Amino acid sequence: MKDEQEYIKDIAAIRTIMERTTKFKLLAGWAGIMAGIYALAGVLIVKQYFRFNPGETEDMYITGGTIAMNTLNVIILAKCILILSVGTAIYLSSRKAKQTGEKLWNATTKRLLMDMAIPLLAGGFLMLILLSKGYFGFMAPLSLIFYGLALYNAGKFTYDELKILGFIQIGLGLVSIYFVQYGLLFWALGFGFAHILYGIYLHYKYER
Repeated sequence: MKDEQEYIKDIAAIRTIMERTTKFKLLAGWAGIMAGIYALAGVLIVKQYFRFNPGETEDMYITGGTIAMNTLNVIILAKCILILSVGTAIYLSSRKAKQTGEKLWNATTKRLLMDMAIPLLAGGFLMLILLSKGYFGFMAPLSLIFYGLALYNAGKFTYDELKILGFIQIGLGLVSIYFVQYGLLFWALGFGFAHILYGIYLHYKYER
C-alpha cells in the first residue's frame, strides 16, 4: 500500500503533466485587432505629422550622439503603442478568464511569458545598441524579426496559428532589411494588417 507521501508525489506529478499539456486559451481575437489598429494609427501619425521616413539619411543616422526631436517623437509614439497593445491584451484576457472561470496567471502563462521575453529582451538590447550608433533605419526590421521569434515561441503554449503569425513577422522583417526605405510600410503590414487579420481569424474560429 502506498503511504500518504507517495500519494502526494503522484498527485504532484499528475498536476505537473497537466500543466505542461495545458494550452493558454485566453488570448482574445479583439486584442490582435486592436493592436493592429493602434499600429496603423501610429504609422499614419508618423507619416502625416512627423514626416518621418526611415529611408532618409537624416532619419537613419543619428550624429553626435544626439537624437533629433523628430526621431525622439517616433520612439515615444512606439512606446505608447506598445503600452496600449499590451494593456488591451491583458484587459481582454482577464475579462475572458472571468467569463470562463479560469485563472489568468498560472504555470502555462509563466512559461509563455518567459519564452517570449528571451527574444524580445535580446532584440530590445540589440536595437538600443544600434540606435546608439545611429542606425535607426534598422529598428523596424529588427522589431519585426524579434517579435516574430517571440510569437513562434509563444505558439508552443497557445494557439498553433500564432507560429504562423510569427513566421509572417520574421519574413517581413527580413525583406524589410533589404528595403530599408520602406520600413514603415513593412511595419504597418506586420504590426498592423497581420495583427488585424489574425485577430479576426482567432475571433471567428475560437470565440464565436
